[in-house]
Amino acid sequence: MRRQTSLHTAQSAPAKNWYIVDATDVPLGRLAADVAQILMGKHTPHYTPHVDCGDFVIVTNAKSIGLTGNKGEIYQKQRYTYFPGGLKEESYGALRARKPEKLVEDAVKGMMPKNRLARHMLKKLKVYPDANHPHASNQPQTLTI
Repeated sequence: MRRQTSLHTAQSAPAKNWYIVDATDVPLGRLAADVAQILMGKHTPHYTPHVDCGDFVIVTNAKSIGLTGNKGEIYQKQRYTYFPGGLKEESYGALRARKPEKLVEDAVKGMMPKNRLARHMLKKLKVYPDANHPHASNQPQTLTI
């Protein structure tokens, strides 16, 4: 049995911060890019690509997120039901009215790296359609975009 040296000891990770973002009239792409940077931890000096060093992000008022131009009518969200002829399309405007959390989550997911660590980082994203959220006990800091 070898003795453990100081190089092999586990270093304590810094505590995760909580940020809250108000998505009212913020363009969807700009919000997704900034939130993805925080989830990955690129805003911190101790960023390491293979380590989850990002923070938690709460996005509120997702139902009033901004879509510039006429992207609400032109852009389509596609999904497939895995049945023959099961391709379903829905405009971004209709998706924002029906399920705004899905619109924001998919936009942030597209800005993240495509690996297992990103799927773990996405669990730190909390999206709510209105201003109410159950994370007040975590004392989130306000983040302006």
